[in-house]
Amino acid sequence: MTSAHERNVAPMLSSMRCGARTRSGGTCKSPAVAGKKRCRMHGGAAGSGAPPGNQNAIKHGHFTQERRAERQRISQLLRQSRKTLAGM
Repeated sequence: MTSAHERNVAPMLSSMRCGARTRSGGTCKSPAVAGKKRCRMHGGAAGSGAPPGNQNAIKHGHFTQERRAERQRISQLLRQSRKTLAGM
């Protein structure tokens, strides 16, 4: 069954879009929350986001340049050790 009345979808279609990146690489096509740049699913809803003083955002330093260089040196030493042991 089809409805006899016309829907007023113009305001929704003309509203600003979210703009968040989706997993497929495109942009989210949902309308943004009034006065915000994101839709309700991507952080535009009231109360969304991390709480103040969020401890989950603390950096651990595992991917710093120094730590990467240290892991490379250890890997290189292990390769050299295996090669030396294989030659014995």
